[in-house]
Amino acid sequence: MHSIDENETTAPRTSRPLALVTGVGRTVGIGAGVARQLAGSGWDIAFTYWRPYDQRMSWGVECGATDAIDRVLTACGARTAAVEADLADPEAAARVFDAAERDLGPVTALVMCHCESVDSGLLDTTVESFDRHFAVNARATWLLIREYGRRFRGAHGTGRIISLTSDHTVGNLPYGASKGALDRITLAAAHELAHLGVTANVINPGPVDTGWMSEELREACTAETPLGRLGTPQDTAHLVDFLCSPRGQWMNGQLLKSNGGSA
Repeated sequence: MHSIDENETTAPRTSRPLALVTGVGRTVGIGAGVARQLAGSGWDIAFTYWRPYDQRMSWGVECGATDAIDRVLTACGARTAAVEADLADPEAAARVFDAAERDLGPVTALVMCHCESVDSGLLDTTVESFDRHFAVNARATWLLIREYGRRFRGAHGTGRIISLTSDHTVGNLPYGASKGALDRITLAAAHELAHLGVTANVINPGPVDTGWMSEELREACTAETPLGRLGTPQDTAHLVDFLCSPRGQWMNGQLLKSNGGSA
């Protein structure tokens, strides 16, 4: 976990732009795939993780994941900063940006892969769970984007904001509802941050099994996809990489389905 020294100063700019990627706690996750792809494309990477979330999920904490991810990124030539952050905390967004700037410099791209995701429906969702989903998936997204907008000083047209979403709501009410709010918040940034030359887009990766699917669900999702396979973290990472590149500048204010045509 990054510790902040009040005497630290902002790191100098380098020739590599900096991407802040949230939700990079597991080597098999989409966040890790995105971070690897961007590192290979010439970005420095600051990334967040939160072990207590993994600890209470079925897959548990992946021992050594942060160090393993860091090694892969540095092997791609990236400078890195890993920041443990509870994004349910309203103060976390500012602290994450402080850490990224002090270690690596100003953030050019904000890629949000974090989430709270606990299955429950209309009748069995608790108020506590509902509030936690909105705190992490919606409020933290707003606070991270707000922090990014306040601090961005890059050249006009270089800034990028990308959020990952989901349209799953049945039996997964607080997750889907809070992700819907995330969509609206992110797409608003395409217009409200237009004066900065920042683009903002949302990606729906569709069914990507990173260890959370049952065998039954895996077979059902595969059958509903024309290509006969599930999505991979790399599929999402390729689209993020394009959107973050100069070639992706004209894509703005869009909700993009990168789901292989899944029904």
